[in-house]
Amino acid sequence: MRHALRGGRETGYSFALTTTAATRCLALGGPMKVILATCTAFPEGEPGHELLDAALAERGVDATWAVWDDPDVDWGAADLVAVRATWDYVERPEAFLAWARRVEGVIRLLNGSDVMAWNMDKAYLVALGEGGQVPVVPSRLLEGPDDLARARGEWGDVVVKPRVGAGGVGVVVVGAEEPLSAVDLPAGDLLVQPLVHSVRDAGELSVFVLGGRPAAQVRKVPGPGEVRVHEHLGGTYARASLDAAVVGRAVAGFEAAGELVGRALDYGRVDLLLHEGEWKVSELELIEPALYLELCPENVEPYVEAVLRRLA
Repeated sequence: MRHALRGGRETGYSFALTTTAATRCLALGGPMKVILATCTAFPEGEPGHELLDAALAERGVDATWAVWDDPDVDWGAADLVAVRATWDYVERPEAFLAWARRVEGVIRLLNGSDVMAWNMDKAYLVALGEGGQVPVVPSRLLEGPDDLARARGEWGDVVVKPRVGAGGVGVVVVGAEEPLSAVDLPAGDLLVQPLVHSVRDAGELSVFVLGGRPAAQVRKVPGPGEVRVHEHLGGTYARASLDAAVVGRAVAGFEAAGELVGRALDYGRVDLLLHEGEWKVSELELIEPALYLELCPENVEPYVEAVLRRLA
């Protein structure tokens, strides 16, 4: 699979054509072209990308990986752009959203820039919870020290996190008895939630919803002394069988998000925590969720189908 479409100068490949999108390819005289957006740390694509590359090629799609902030990429040379591994966007969120809007101005963008803007600010969890359609881990905007004191008075131990952030960066646990004067919070807009202690044993469950249907489930457990489940912080991930109750809650959260943004979503990952005896949505990843292709190869086909539906 080639990388970085530049200036629209490229040579196409020939593939077996088996879908509506592929039929359209023939009518236009060549394969449909898709750019998979990534970041400089993963210029060749996300881990396990070979599986996705092969599946797209087999379905008659000429796909290429390109770094989202590379000024030499001609995004308009494709028929569709899919954000995949732009994991550095949190370092320059405004620049990323400006890029997404520029891309969408000339070509189709999977999920869309408006969804990305909505999902980038964790304030969406407040809106999702207020909708009442799906249980969400309680979430409040933190606008001052009084808000933190009230949240802790109601919930006990709490977690404060940046409203725009990823990878657990800036997350602070504030104990129920900890002097607030000693709490060092990160700068910027913040969100506060109760600390869900069950994450240490029940873990966090992640359900991939691709093309509106559940595809795979992963269980994540934090490392010793942590509540953050990220691998770079010692967390461990394991593939899990789709659980009907958990999947139902995840799909409900996914669909509720679609209603809030005004249209059905192309893809997403729904994270859930066991809070007060039930699995509740703790986060939605609608921008660039890793597909964990090496752990969950079953994510490949439904993701490809989501791409083909938008190409048709």
